[in-house]
Amino acid sequence: MTTAMPASSTPGAPDGQPATTTHTVAALVEDRPGVLNRVASMFRRRGFNIASLAVGVTEEEGVSRMTIVVEGPPEIGDQVQKQLDKMIDVITVETIQEDQAVTRELALIKVSARPDQRREIIDLIDIFRASVVDVSATSLIIQLTAAADTLDALVENLRPYGIREMVRTGRIALARGPRTTAVHQHEPEALRRFHQEAGRFPGGDLPYASN
Repeated sequence: MTTAMPASSTPGAPDGQPATTTHTVAALVEDRPGVLNRVASMFRRRGFNIASLAVGVTEEEGVSRMTIVVEGPPEIGDQVQKQLDKMIDVITVETIQEDQAVTRELALIKVSARPDQRREIIDLIDIFRASVVDVSATSLIIQLTAAADTLDALVENLRPYGIREMVRTGRIALARGPRTTAVHQHEPEALRRFHQEAGRFPGGDLPYASN
């Protein structure tokens, strides 16, 4: 089942070129070996540009959630949804509009820090509600969970000190309010009863293979 919502646009495309839009796509998938590879292969074949991809467990055993951020022309959101919805591994797909969702990323940033700079850096990151999670003689590791624009701002403010290394998880998102993408709201009643009785068997084989 696919649920469509409006996409968020990125303004400022040059004249004569299609506007670039950013879409956050949430897909609930069967937690089985090879699912991520099949999804990534589909994106590669179709030429979709993945800005970030985050995968994790959900509240239901045997179900994983993929949060995929894609960039491209306005119609790319519908294209991604249709292609994902064809895959046997995918339970449900939803494109979440950014202003109707809570979105977050986690970043770990290793920044150069002489002893005489540490107080200055700590005062800076306090503005962003970030924290220091590791200290060495010449560096600090800073952790921040926030929206992407807040992370970008922190990174820019830390660059003058010298960023040695950085990792970001990619975006995760949940729709605001009572709406969810939970499996129990999207699976047909008969299929839901089957899974309640038999489980999802994440270690078993699928009856069909996704192309």
